[in-house]
Amino acid sequence: MVLVATSTIGLLAMTASAGAWPSESPPRAEPPAPAGQAAEATKNTANTVNTANTVTVAAVGDICGSACNQTDDVVAGMGADAVITAGDNAYNSGTRSEFDYNYDPYWGRFNDIVHPSPGNHEYYSDAVGYDDYYRDNGVHIGDRGEYYYSFDLGEWHIVSLNSNIDARSGSAQERWLRQDLERNTKPCTMAYWHHPRFSTGGHGDSSRMSDVYEALTDYRADVVVSGHDHSYERFAPATVDGTEDAENGLRQFVIGTGGRGLYSGRSSSDGPSEVFENDTFGVGRFELSATGYSFTFEPVSGRDFTDRVSGECHNANQGPDFGLSTDPAAVSVRRDARVASTVSVAASGGFGSAVDLAVSGLPDGVTGAFEPSTVTPPAGGTAESRLTLAASATAPVGEYTATVTGTSGELRRSAELRISVRPGGEVVFADDFESDRGWRADPAGTDTASTGHWERGIPEQTRSDYSGQLKQLGSAASGWDCLSTGRRAGFDYGEHDVDDGTTSIASPAITLPAGAPALTFAYSVGHGDNSTSEDHLRLSIREGGTVTTVFEREGAPAEVEAGWQRATVDLSAFAGREVGLLFEAADAATPSLFEAQVDDIEIRN
Repeated sequence: MVLVATSTIGLLAMTASAGAWPSESPPRAEPPAPAGQAAEATKNTANTVNTANTVTVAAVGDICGSACNQTDDVVAGMGADAVITAGDNAYNSGTRSEFDYNYDPYWGRFNDIVHPSPGNHEYYSDAVGYDDYYRDNGVHIGDRGEYYYSFDLGEWHIVSLNSNIDARSGSAQERWLRQDLERNTKPCTMAYWHHPRFSTGGHGDSSRMSDVYEALTDYRADVVVSGHDHSYERFAPATVDGTEDAENGLRQFVIGTGGRGLYSGRSSSDGPSEVFENDTFGVGRFELSATGYSFTFEPVSGRDFTDRVSGECHNANQGPDFGLSTDPAAVSVRRDARVASTVSVAASGGFGSAVDLAVSGLPDGVTGAFEPSTVTPPAGGTAESRLTLAASATAPVGEYTATVTGTSGELRRSAELRISVRPGGEVVFADDFESDRGWRADPAGTDTASTGHWERGIPEQTRSDYSGQLKQLGSAASGWDCLSTGRRAGFDYGEHDVDDGTTSIASPAITLPAGAPALTFAYSVGHGDNSTSEDHLRLSIREGGTVTTVFEREGAPAEVEAGWQRATVDLSAFAGREVGLLFEAADAATPSLFEAQVDDIEIRN
C-alpha cells in the first residue's frame, strides 16, 4: 500500500530561479457544497485491517497558526511513532523567528519524530527559515534546495514531496520519485505534500502534482495526504482524473486543520469527495499495518466531529505473511571491531511459521552472525534476532549496503542494512570543516583558475539546465560546511564552477606516526559532457618540496551527477614523517563544467 500526504511542504531547498510556483492568497468564493456531499460527522467504511504490529502516524498541515497550542496536545495524546506535516508549518512567512516563537513552543517537542514538508508560506522567505530551523534541530528534510525524501516505517514506505517546485513529468523530482518507488521493497506506500490534487475547499483542485500523482498510481500507492485548504476532506480512491478506482487508485486526505484559521470557502472538484468539514481543528491519525491502514480524524478538545475509514494496501499479501526490518538500519564499524543490529520479524494475517535469516552483500573482511538464525513469531506478534557484524583488521574502508533476508517456505522478505567500515586505531588528524583548521587556498601561489576557487562553507546546490543533474550538492556529507569549488550557486548553474585552470587548497602540517596510517574522506565530482580527462579532482601528499599524487578522479565526455562518495588512501609509505594534504581541482583543457567537493577527512593509524 502506498500512502501519500500532500502539503506545500516539500523539497529541501531551491534557488529563486528553480521554478517555484506563484504564491496564492486565501480563497473567498463560497459555492454550494457538491451534490452528494456527506453531511454526517462520522462515517465508516466496511474495510477491515490487520492491526497486529501497527505503527501510528500523526498527519496534518497548516499548523502555527492560532490553534497549534491545541493540536499539539492531540498529537501528544496519540503516542505517535512519527509525525508528518503537509506544509505551512509556521505562519505567516516561515521565517526563522516564526519557527522559533510560533512553532517551536508547541510543536518543537516532536522534533525527534517529525518528517516535515514545506508549504507555500515557507517559500515566502525562500524556505530559509524552514531549512535553518529543522537542520539546527537535527530533523532530516532532504537535500537543501529540493526538500523531497523518503523513509520506511514498519511495513510502509513513506515519501515526502515538494509541491512548491517543478514536479512535472521528466522533472528531477518526478524522476527521483519513480526511481525511489522502483527500489521500494515495502508492501504499503504513503506520500505527502502541500497542494492537494483534489479539494472542494476554497482553493480547489490543483494540477501541479498531477504527474507525481500518476507516478504513485503506476506503482499502486495507497494514500496521499495534503494541506493548503484549511479544512478536512476525505476522498474515495481515485485515479489522477478523479475516476473512482478501488483497485489501483489513491485515497487522498486534505488535513489543513493544524491550527491556522479555517476557511469557509467552497469549490467544485473533479475528485470523489466523501466527507468534508471546515469547522474543526484536529489531526489525522493513521494506524499502519503490514496489510493496510485505519484512519481517524481526531478533533481538538471540546469538538465533536470525527471521521473514520480503513483500507487495504494494493500490493500487500492479505494472507499469512511477515515483514522484516533492521534497527538500526545503518551501522558503523571500525576495523577489528564489532557492531550489532536487531532484526525484527513481524507476523500478519495469521502467520506463525519459522523464518530462516541470512545476510548477503557484506564487504570482504566483514562477517555476519545471527543469534538465533531462525525465529518463529507468534501470530500477530514479533520475533527478534541479533545480527552481529565483525570487521577484520584488513576490511576495506568504505560505505556498503547489505541485504538481510528472511525465508519461510515460498515467502521471502528483505530489508537493507547500510554499513560504514571505518579505520581502526588512534585518530591522527580529523576535519569536518565545521570550523577553520588552518587550510590555505593557493598555497604555492600558482593557481590559474579564474572561477571556482576552493572555499570552506555551506554549499549551494547547482543543477544543470541541460541534463537536469545535480552538479554541486547543496548539503555537506555531514554537518553544514565542506570544501567546494565555488560554493555559491549564482544565477546560472555554470557560473561558479572551475574555469580556465587549476585551484588548490592545502591542509596544515600533519605528523604521521610509525605504523600503517590510513586516510578516509568524502568527496563529490559532477561534470558535463564537455569535460575531458584533463579535468580532475586530485589529492597529493606534500612532503617538503615533493608532491606525490595518491588519489585522482578524472573528467570524461559524459554527464556525471554529483553525489557523496568515500575514498580510502593507504599512507604507510609516509609513516613517521611530517606531511600535508593538497587537494586540486582543474578545468585543464577546453572550457567545461566541472565541480568538486570534499568533506569529513580522517587519518587513523
